[in-house]
Amino acid sequence: MPSRRQELPYEETVQETHPTFDPDLERSANEAILAQTARAVWLYGLSGSGKTTLAVGLAERLRAEKRVVRILDGDGVRLGLNRDLGFSDADREENIRRVAEVAKLFVDSGVIVISSFITPRNRLRAMAREIIGAQDFIEVYLECSYETCLRRDVKGLYARAEAGLVKDFTGRDSSFEPPLAPPDLAIDTETQDVQSSLTALHDFVRPRIARPPAR
Repeated sequence: MPSRRQELPYEETVQETHPTFDPDLERSANEAILAQTARAVWLYGLSGSGKTTLAVGLAERLRAEKRVVRILDGDGVRLGLNRDLGFSDADREENIRRVAEVAKLFVDSGVIVISSFITPRNRLRAMAREIIGAQDFIEVYLECSYETCLRRDVKGLYARAEAGLVKDFTGRDSSFEPPLAPPDLAIDTETQDVQSSLTALHDFVRPRIARPPAR
């Protein structure tokens, strides 16, 4: 005579042997293993304001402290995940939406994410914060003028834009909106050197990714 378990429908049997997936429990378990609190550090500002430099520098410092970190960078993402997108307003919004969803997946897995994107509009930053969750989102504005970024021009983008070879260039053809509300952290990369900026960023982030003491 078949056993009770053999008579059960497949779905009911699976439910008995595999409890419902709980992402909060998975995140908590991973954070405990990694000894960290996952957060998404969102660096934004004009091209040349120092986003990638500070993202890499912060990741190096955190890894030296045995933290597990993932960098999401604008150039890298547009070569893969978002290679189908251009620079229209609609494509910029979709670019940020996808990146925020990916960042949320990493945070939900217990990983610290450092995102480096121009994110030129206030509504785009608000969208990223909403997707990731306000409690996990650390908004960092790198303040630097168009003129200073033009002078630096580390990637040659400004020269191409000035020559009319780059369309919808942020700060020139397409506007960049300064934050309406104070960000979690603002760093003036126009007047501060790299090490001072990196120290300010690290000092701000470090206590926010520390694992709370066990009760």
